[in-house]
Amino acid sequence: VQLQAFGGGLVQAGGSLRLSCAASGRTFSSYRMSWFRQAPGKEREFVADIRWSEGSTSYADSVKGRFTISADRAKNTVFLQMNSLKPEDTAVYYCAAKWVFRKEPDYWGQGTLVTVSS
Repeated sequence: VQLQAFGGGLVQAGGSLRLSCAASGRTFSSYRMSWFRQAPGKEREFVADIRWSEGSTSYADSVKGRFTISADRAKNTVFLQMNSLKPEDTAVYYCAAKWVFRKEPDYWGQGTLVTVSS
């Protein structure tokens, strides 16, 4: 299984970025696809996830109303649209896949760095 995250970069506060996560190696119909992030010196934290089969989503309170997770099942890709970015959103962002009945992700992708300047 491979999860490849890309789309990070440097953006000014108030700007937008879209992250992509290309998934391959198995079918993900019974999985939730997630984004996590880890800021310098902090623990990794949950950002958002989406149930692959039917599209239900959940978000961390800190990103609700600003970030949107979506999936293109034909392309096996999950997106994270990030709007109204704040300096505190600066982190390495990771995509992950978790079987719906498991608590922790089964698969992780490499991270992509998002830097928001003030």
